[in-house]
Parts: sequence; C-alpha cells; structure tokens
Amino acid sequence: MVPRLHRLTKNHHYLLFGPRGVGKSTLVRYFFPEESTLFLNLLKQETCARFLQNPDELSAIVRALPPHITHVVIDEIQKVPKLLDVVHDLIEQSLGRYFIMTGSSARRLKVGGANLLAGRAFVSMLHPFCVLEVEQNFDLEKALRWGMLPQTFTYQEEDSKMHYLQFYAHTYLKEEIWEEHFVRDLEPFRRFLEVAAQMNGKTINYSRIARDVGIDDKTVKSYYAILEDTLVGFFLGCFQHSFRKRLSSKPKFYFFDVGVTKALARLLSIPVVPSTFLYGENFEHFILLECVKLRDRYHAEYRFSYLRTKDDAEIDLVVERPGEKILFIEIKSSTQVTKEMLSTFLQLTRDFGECEAVCLSDDPIEKLIDHVRVVPWKMGLKRYFQ
Repeated sequence: MVPRLHRLTKNHHYLLFGPRGVGKSTLVRYFFPEESTLFLNLLKQETCARFLQNPDELSAIVRALPPHITHVVIDEIQKVPKLLDVVHDLIEQSLGRYFIMTGSSARRLKVGGANLLAGRAFVSMLHPFCVLEVEQNFDLEKALRWGMLPQTFTYQEEDSKMHYLQFYAHTYLKEEIWEEHFVRDLEPFRRFLEVAAQMNGKTINYSRIARDVGIDDKTVKSYYAILEDTLVGFFLGCFQHSFRKRLSSKPKFYFFDVGVTKALARLLSIPVVPSTFLYGENFEHFILLECVKLRDRYHAEYRFSYLRTKDDAEIDLVVERPGEKILFIEIKSSTQVTKEMLSTFLQLTRDFGECEAVCLSDDPIEKLIDHVRVVPWKMGLKRYFQ
C-alpha cells in the first residue's frame, strides 16, 4: 500500500468521506486488521438489504461480538443512513468498541437528515493520491492526463488507464446517480456532466449551461448540488473583501480529479503537450487540487477562494489563514516565469496592500520578482501547506 498522509488511530470513531476509488477501504484495512475488526460492506446487496429492512440488527450483531473484535467498519454508510442512529446509540453505551464509517456521498445523509454522531466521530475527507504520497513514482505529464486516482497507477498501458477512467464515469452515472434516484431522467444529467467538465475551473454561467444542455437554470443548479453532494467536485467561491476593485460574485466549480474530469469531458484521447493552452488549464487544475488535499489534511481552518475583478483580472487562489497575512497564489505552467507573465498579479496584489504573493510554477528556480516569490510548485506545496 502507498503510505497515505491520513493517519487513523485505534481509539477514535471516524466518518471517512471521499469519492469512489480514492482508497477509503484500503486505508481502513491498513489501520484496522481483520483479526480484530468486523467489516460490513453496504455495497453488497445482501448486506445492504438486511440493514435497510432492520437497522437495529446492527446493535444485536455488535453485542454478540467476541471481546477481541474492537472495531466495526461500515463501508458506504450513505446506503443505509439510519445505521448512524444505531451507531450513535452504541457509542453512547460505551461498549468499548470503535466505529469507522466510510461514505462516497453525503446526499442521502443530507436528504434523510442523518445523525452525524454529534461530534462523537472525527469527520475526514480522503482524496486521490497527493503528489507528496507518490513522489518516487510521480510523472507530471501522466498526472495531467490521467489524474491521481490510485487505480490509474496500477496500469502501465494508456488504453487500460483510459478504459478505467471511462468505466469510472459510467459507474458514477449508474450507481451514484441513477440507482439512487437523484434524477428522474438520466440523459439531461449526462449531457450536463460533459458540459460541466468542459467548464471546469471557469466561472459558472447557469443560463449558458442551461441553453447548452436544454434544461432550465434551476435544474442546472440542482445538478451542481448533486455533484457537490456526491463528492465529485466542489465550488470555489469568490473572494469577498473591501478591496477597492469591483469583484465578481460568480463561483467556480472544480471536479475532484484531472483524469475523471477529462473522462467526463471526453478529452482523454487528447495528449497533454507542454506550452499549450490545455496543458496550462490542466496544470492549474492539478495544482489547485493538490492545495485542497493538503489543506484538508493539515489546515482545515484555511479558507479558499479566488479573486476576479469586473475587468476580468484574476488571481487563481486566495488563502485566508487565521493569524497570518492573506496568501495570494498565481499558478503558471511555464518553466521560465517572467515579470511580464505576472504583470496582472503584481498589480492586483500591490493594490491590495499587506499580503503574501506567491507564484507556484514549473520553473525549477526560486526567485523574487518585485514582491512576488516564484517557487517551484512542489517546493511551494510543502512550504505553504504541509
């Protein structure tokens, strides 16, 4: 197993969320050995049906466990949200056992008003591999084309990587959307997914997407909510501040993995060539996701947003850090960053006032351009987020 940044201790309860395929079950099995753990997988139809019919049966099962079984793992807890009430009750009874629950969707938990254990469990998010976890086997161009899902690292052939990601997209539609009845008609949602993936990282124009898909604005917003609730993406809001520039108020939306985004947008067959527009877009997406992964692991109190003025001048990432200066980050895929490339970023951060301004780039040499520190991207991730 690739060592992950996440650490699960044996004396806590956990709610571990993350999209399908990021390695939740593998991580849990690494920390909690079979000889002392009861594993219940709700993706198995028989197990799921048993607890849907009678959630309280979990209590009877746990009470009958021998003393050496100290942990209970429930995979895909969102399949039977009422089990959380049973788990809560078992935790309150102090039976000396710890519960670890994984989930790939928060939608059914939200809809059902599920009990999230009232702070009795640590809630954590697991992402695809972070570059700091796979440094020895990391290849930037492969990451920009195929993403960072653990399974893609097991394939050598490009065809296998492509088929896996295409299958992943199909499985998401079938198992997370259609079988859970999140939409009545799958075809408009399928078209929306392709358009949303093509618009990844751009400010959301609900009316334009609605026209492209053939649905109304309200439905587009509900579809984006589904993407967020099923953990395949997240909104990046716009920076709100008494900045003298007039700022945009439209959010962006990012999918959780570069490879999955390309699969949904039907762009997997297009090579990622340095110095092209597509390369730059994928590089920015990749770096932002790496920042999110490290933020969620080490700095949960950091708030992320982006800045865009009414004149379309933009800063890729704004990091509000309690007790520290605001950190503005510009992302550049260039191997030789120049002052001309940073002209807008220099002006915006200068106008803002007291802040820290950094450019994360593929330039291998660290340098200072006026007040902006240009840092090789991997070094920058470690310095500012690890």
